[in-house]
Amino acid sequence: MYEIIYENIEEKKEYEKVISNVLEECFKEEKLTDSKLYITITLTTPENIRKINKKYRNIDKETDVLSFPMFQKDELDEKIKNKDFLYEDVLGDIVISIDKVERQAKEYGHSFERELSYMVVHGFYHLMGYDHIEEKDKVVMRKKEDKILDMLKISRD
Repeated sequence: MYEIIYENIEEKKEYEKVISNVLEECFKEEKLTDSKLYITITLTTPENIRKINKKYRNIDKETDVLSFPMFQKDELDEKIKNKDFLYEDVLGDIVISIDKVERQAKEYGHSFERELSYMVVHGFYHLMGYDHIEEKDKVVMRKKEDKILDMLKISRD
C-alpha cells in the first residue's frame, strides 16, 4: 500500500506509525483496501523539498508537502467504480518536509502527530485528484480531510 523513503533525515518509528494509521483510514474511506494501489512517501529536509518544488513546479521555495498523482481524477474514479485493480499500480508520490511539519505544529499550536497526519491526508487527497484552488473544491477537499482526522480522533488541540 505504501513505502516510506527517508531522504537526509533520521528514520523514526513515530513517523511510520502516523503515516500507516492515516493511510489505512484513507484507503478504507475511499474503498481502496482491496485495490493494488501504491503510494511512495518521501520524508525529507526543507532544502530537498525546495529543490523538488523548483524542478517540478518551477517554484523556488520551501513548502510543507508536495503531491505527484499518477492519474487524472476522472480516470481514477472510473478505475475505482469498475474495481479495475488487477495489477499493482502507483497512485502517486507524496513528499513531506519534516522540519516544516515541526515548525507548523508549533506555529499552529497543535501536536506534531496532528500536523504530520494532516500532511499525509492532504497529500493523499491530492493523489485522488482533489485540489483547493477554487473555493468550492477546497470545501470538498477539506471535508474529506477533516473526516479522516476525526475518525482517527486527531484534533487541532
